Amino acid sequence: MVQFGGEIVNTRPSGFHTSTQMGSSHFAGEGFGKASYFRNLQVVDWDNNLLPLKNIHVLADHPNCYDIKQGQNKVWGNYFYYGGPGRNVRCP
Repeated sequence: MVQFGGEIVNTRPSGFHTSTQMGSSHFAGEGFGKASYFRNLQVVDWDNNLLPLKNIHVLADHPNCYDIKQGQNKVWGNYFYYGGPGRNVRCP
């Protein structure tokens, strides 16, 4: 198993979610040029071979604050966009 992750610590001062951004502060759905991304995701096996990832599962605990979107194509291989602004109108 391989895990990638990001974490924002929020103690909810004054009852609000933190305004700390993740990545570029843009949501994954905003795509290239806006959202942060990882591309060409691969792992190294015991024989030092690069292997593409299989069975990728993505999860965002608070998708109205920060989200993630995966994809795959011939140029970027397996990739994901991620990020968000933190506190916003959808994430009070």
